[in-house]
Amino acid sequence: MAGLDAVPLSASAIAAVVRSGERSAREVLETHLSAIAAGEGEIHAFVTVLAEEARVAADAVDAQVASGIDPGPLAGVPVAVKDNLCTRGVPTTCSSRILEGWRPPYTATVVERMIRAGAVMVGKTNLDEFAMGSSTENSAFGPTRNPHDTSRVPGGSSGGSAAAVAAGFAPLALGSDTGGSIRQPAALCGVVGVKPTYGLVSRYGLIAFASSLDQVGPFAHNVADAAWCLEVIAGHDALDSTSIGEPAPSLVASLDKGVEGLRVGVIAELLGEGIAPDVRRRVDRHPALQRGRHPSRGGHRAGRRLRGVARRAPRTRAHVRGHPRRERLQGSDRGARAASRQRNA
Repeated sequence: MAGLDAVPLSASAIAAVVRSGERSAREVLETHLSAIAAGEGEIHAFVTVLAEEARVAADAVDAQVASGIDPGPLAGVPVAVKDNLCTRGVPTTCSSRILEGWRPPYTATVVERMIRAGAVMVGKTNLDEFAMGSSTENSAFGPTRNPHDTSRVPGGSSGGSAAAVAAGFAPLALGSDTGGSIRQPAALCGVVGVKPTYGLVSRYGLIAFASSLDQVGPFAHNVADAAWCLEVIAGHDALDSTSIGEPAPSLVASLDKGVEGLRVGVIAELLGEGIAPDVRRRVDRHPALQRGRHPSRGGHRAGRRLRGVARRAPRTRAHVRGHPRRERLQGSDRGARAASRQRNA
């Protein structure tokens, strides 16, 4: 992270100094581009670095500030985007030679919301090919390395996004999580990562792995920045038929409310054999999981429930095949899609 002393690492702090005019978005960007130039050869967090495009975007933010226009809550904040999220006119590969050179005709809703909030996209990050992996070693463009120890993996499949934040290449990054692809690399790289509640964040423009499980979420240096980013990208999207049709919760406002009264679910089977003893001890001793303190701990055994789900699955599939609302659930909002095409024209 050498060279980043000139700007704060916190995304919220960056936005504050840019909006106030204390620092320019271009200055913030150049500092992060310098960090990328110095460390990317070793870390390989990106498939594509968008230096010139980012400079144009940063200058546009500065022009808004100079004109007295508020660029938005993410004013001038550099953001890295996982390369399975579509970006209009920008190569989107899913780290596969199959899609090499493909430039989508539209932008994913989450990316569009970040840009409208004033964020500056610095690049598309590496991943396991088509997000099918957990180490970011299985990319057609080479592996990503953990910034804390380049002999180790960053986790995956969103390892490029986690590594970009950990290395100081960007204070925020977007990833996707199907079975751990945000949470696991966040843990391995020592940053904050969130897989949101299904339907809270639009999947429109995300190249699917498993549509009933995929969710887009943020990486950040701290919980407040992650909540802030999630609040920007959350909310109903008519282009995603599984999007929750309710206003997104005010996550940032709830940060100071504490955790008393919340329950933390702990699946006992996941703390069995194969867990490093030190990890097990830290979980057991964590203040948030001590009975009678802060949130309460609810033990849960998954085996019986999972067997029940397996027995009901054939009946569920048969029901869905004949469900009269199936067409709508799969997405038939032609008006919304037409509006999207017009917006991206």
